[in-house]
Amino acid sequence: MSKRVHSDNLRRAVAVEAARVMAEHGIRDFGSAKRKAAERLGVTENAALPKNIEIEAALAEHQRLFEGEAHGESLYAQRLIALEAMRQLSQFEPRLVGAVLSGTATEHSDVQLHLFTDRAESVAIKLMDEGIRHEVTERRVKMNADRVLACPGIRFEIDDQSIEAIVFPTDGIRQAPVSPVDGKPMRRANADELEVLLKG
Repeated sequence: MSKRVHSDNLRRAVAVEAARVMAEHGIRDFGSAKRKAAERLGVTENAALPKNIEIEAALAEHQRLFEGEAHGESLYAQRLIALEAMRQLSQFEPRLVGAVLSGTATEHSDVQLHLFTDRAESVAIKLMDEGIRHEVTERRVKMNADRVLACPGIRFEIDDQSIEAIVFPTDGIRQAPVSPVDGKPMRRANADELEVLLKG
C-alpha cells in the first residue's frame, strides 16, 4: 500500500470516528472530536487528520446509516423550534445557521441563530417581556482570516431545546462570519427559507 493511500485511509478512519463521537457523545466542536478520534485510533501524524468538511460529510453519512428516520424526526423538531424562536424574535431579522440548517444536527445540538440590532440589550428585554429565562454570553466570531469579532450572545430554551443566538450590529446582516466547517461565509436562512425546508 502506498504511503498516500495509507494516509487517505487514516484520514477517513479519523473522520468516521470523529463523526461517531459527535453523534453519540454530543461533542459539538470539530477540533475536540478530531483530537478524541485521533487519540482513540493512535494517530499522531497531522497529515492524517481530516478537514472539518470531511468530518461533516462522515457525520451526515453516520446519521443516514445509523439513525435514519429518528434523525429526520429530531431535525424536523429542532427546525420547528427554530422557526418558533425566529417568529418571536422577528424584529431582529433572525437567521438560522449551523448544524440545524445544514441537516447534521444531533440530538445534543443547539439551534444557532444570528440576530441583528444596534442595541444588543433589546434582545434580552424582548425575552424578558416574553417570560423566557435566558443567559447573556459572549462569542468570538471569525469574520475573515484577520478579523475576529467579540459579539454578545444569548442562550435560552424553548420546549427543552437549547438555543444560542449571537447578536450582530444591524449592518452585520450583509457579511456572514466564516464557517468552522469549510472556511467560507456561513450559510444563513431567514424564516421564509426555513419554512420551505420544513415543507421539503
